[in-house]
Amino acid sequence: MEAARRVLLLGEGNFSFAASLCGAAGTHVVATCYESEAEVCGRGRAAESIRRLREAGAEVVFSVDCTRLKDYFLPEQRKFDCIYFNFPHCGRKAGVAKNRELLARFFHSSAEVLTEEGEVHVALCNGQGGTPADQPRREWHNSWQVVAVAAGAGFILSNVHPFKAETICGYKCTGYRSQDKSFCIEGALNHIFTRSTPLPNTKPMICKMELESRKVSFQVPQVLVDKINRGFLELNSNHPVRAVKEKLTADLSQAFPLKNFDYCLSLLHQGHLNGVCHSNIFWIILSPEETPSTEEMSRGAAKAVLFSQVDFCRDTDKNGWVNVQEGCHISKQYYLRPSLLPYARAIIQRGAFLPGTLHVFSGPVFRKCLITPYSMPVFHEVVFVCAVNRSTENRCIQMLVNSIKASICSLHQTVSGFKLSISLQEATNLETAQLNDFAAFESQLGKIQYFVCVEGDTSGSCEKGACVGIIRTELVSSELVVFASLNLDLLAMLICGISDWRMLWTSDTRFLRQFPGGELRLFKSFSLYPPFYVHDVSFWVPDGEQFDEVAFHTIARQVSGEMVVSIQLMDSFHQSETGRKSLCYQLTFQSCDKALSRQEVAEMQLLFRKEINQRLRVTLR
Repeated sequence: MEAARRVLLLGEGNFSFAASLCGAAGTHVVATCYESEAEVCGRGRAAESIRRLREAGAEVVFSVDCTRLKDYFLPEQRKFDCIYFNFPHCGRKAGVAKNRELLARFFHSSAEVLTEEGEVHVALCNGQGGTPADQPRREWHNSWQVVAVAAGAGFILSNVHPFKAETICGYKCTGYRSQDKSFCIEGALNHIFTRSTPLPNTKPMICKMELESRKVSFQVPQVLVDKINRGFLELNSNHPVRAVKEKLTADLSQAFPLKNFDYCLSLLHQGHLNGVCHSNIFWIILSPEETPSTEEMSRGAAKAVLFSQVDFCRDTDKNGWVNVQEGCHISKQYYLRPSLLPYARAIIQRGAFLPGTLHVFSGPVFRKCLITPYSMPVFHEVVFVCAVNRSTENRCIQMLVNSIKASICSLHQTVSGFKLSISLQEATNLETAQLNDFAAFESQLGKIQYFVCVEGDTSGSCEKGACVGIIRTELVSSELVVFASLNLDLLAMLICGISDWRMLWTSDTRFLRQFPGGELRLFKSFSLYPPFYVHDVSFWVPDGEQFDEVAFHTIARQVSGEMVVSIQLMDSFHQSETGRKSLCYQLTFQSCDKALSRQEVAEMQLLFRKEINQRLRVTLR
């Protein structure tokens, strides 16, 4: 027999709300209030509600302080599936600061008696919560800031809806200024909070692999530790990125014979990519395989991941870079692959290529980039490659583009019910400033003929963030080859209505639960109105050095665990007497899926200041 759902009600004024719940099947109600039984029973209808509760088998407990909940229940009775706190208030004329403090202590106390999958319901009068759901919305400083306060105890706002007192049988609000008087609850909202997954505490990760018949290892860049080995495209994955890729390849197989090359692609590339800015690359220093010490492993200070790739991609010029780390046993410079294009070129050059067949390469690629809504340090790329005759080049491109457009539009319409408009725009018609980071980086890899864009307005122009793919043709080993590269992560976001790329990488199981069996659906966020925090940092740039803004953004990603969503240059100052340059940036911290508190952000900001001082050699102001 399934255990009864345990529901805890706090701050009951006359127990009319608790009485309305006590008849629910499979529910055990524990109704409490702050006052003594003698004080409560003097209120209108309270004695009748208490009698009904007890007759229905509910527990009624008096003199309960909502900030010390675990003190009132034995350890085996502390786990509640749902906690209700309707219209909390410190009493009398307490201001917003005192009520915020009450909520903060309540949420910390609730965390000690709530089940892992439990919910906390907090009903507030119109405007008190301080979220966009309040209409009209109060100024932030004059609200109870309920989402930010809850975040301090590890809770996120997962739902909010009107508190409809008229639908609650027998309910009558009371307690205005600690008196037996009702108060206005028109426009009141019920806020539903759930536990957040904890902020990442990423430990160093060592990757091991066999390279040129030697076992080697390297430390994964810290910003990628939680993204390097997620397996989104593997056969047993239900991730929407894989679903998009499978749909694309299935549709393209109707127009072309297909051959997959995913299995032989190494994470590492050696040498130099012509035209690519070095600051956009995750450089790797290889060393002979080193196993983390027993002490490190036992205290969880490091973890090792074994990769099966035994090959790697070299540039055609065979030029390696001298390793800058003295004493390293391997003299070439390697980096995490920023693109799958070199692998496609290498296979063509080796002759392992079937004319007329569409060859498919897919996997994660890694690029350092600035922090913007559509900039991803790692995403899943799929590259379709086909050798063609010059006479059939345009027809092949058109067939390929038509199939891609039809597949994406079909997916989007199936999921959202709306038709999506996708255009093919000539690269010559777009300025570099118009491109998102994905398209701008692709431009560094070689000449592009067309951008695959989602039309953002009626003029059909490609807005920033709207480019999801590129088309290029190249002459490789006397073969004329068409390459179509698509950003699968951007496509998944577009099709499923995911507004933040970080959500694709969340460890919260509530994300994948929305795509059972890999079925694509419109995504519904489980963290609403997450709080954001703003911090500034000012510093002097080292004399005679060019400031590396990409490195600056990468450090922000690393120290915050991807909690920085925006970095804006606020001021640039040149001191004429010394020639020194000062920069001032504003950082905005916000999580899309986790509770993020003011204190945690303050610690991130302090660490960020320390890291840029040490690694970029700036002088903090």
